Amino acid sequence: MRKLFVYTTTLLLLSLAALAQQKNKPAFKVLAFFTAKNDLAHISYVHEANKWFPAAAAKYHFQYDSTNDWSKLNADTLSQYQVVLFLDTRPEVPAQRAAFRQYMEKGGGWIGFHFAAFGLTPSDVPQNWDWFHNTFLGSGQFVSNTWHPTPAILRVEDAKSPVTKGLPPTFKTAPNEWYRWEHDLRKNPGIDILLAVDSSSFPLGTGPKPQEIWHSGYYPVVWTNRHFHMVYINMGHNDMDYDGGTNRQLSSTFSSPDQDKMLINALFFVAGVKH
Repeated sequence: MRKLFVYTTTLLLLSLAALAQQKNKPAFKVLAFFTAKNDLAHISYVHEANKWFPAAAAKYHFQYDSTNDWSKLNADTLSQYQVVLFLDTRPEVPAQRAAFRQYMEKGGGWIGFHFAAFGLTPSDVPQNWDWFHNTFLGSGQFVSNTWHPTPAILRVEDAKSPVTKGLPPTFKTAPNEWYRWEHDLRKNPGIDILLAVDSSSFPLGTGPKPQEIWHSGYYPVVWTNRHFHMVYINMGHNDMDYDGGTNRQLSSTFSSPDQDKMLINALFFVAGVKH
């Protein structure tokens, strides 16, 4: 009888331990890659992101790891994660690019921010990766940007997407440098534009160069490619005191509650986990 009691008690304790372990298991695992070497505004954003995402991970029960070691962009490491982030740049080594493409084609999740989609020939970051810029992102080369970094009013283009769930029809973002692209994403049947600049934002940018101020046009800033579990997000450039010479951070990318909600939605969307 005593042996039966001990056996039953042991089974109960093991079951409780298993339940506790299951409860504490993260919903998904995220690995963020960054470089944080060029442009103080991008570096500022990376430092901020590497504080904000761990706090969000604790709140929403996922695991967040980050690294500036791009050699970890390989099949063995990627197999341990459901989501990969490119915080500020893209991989340049052919083997890393191949590993990322294979990861995405096998169902991995990805979110890229701001400069991660940049490619321009000629420049220090040439468009030399057709699959990434044309097939995966669909945007092609970078064309131009607004200046100075300013907030924008964004319009929800697809209210049925999990990424825009709970967002108002329009909302104000944190300050950002906004990008324009080579290709019209509206003409790409594989692209689902989720957020675009609303006309109430115009004029967008303060110059001083005329081309740095947008007065009209259609500018998608968040989209997904239906063939992959991915979201590109144009945000990721803080306003800095370049003009005053102090290089002090003047804004926070994570200062807009609606924008932050969209980021969490996007994470769960590319991870394939209900939120």
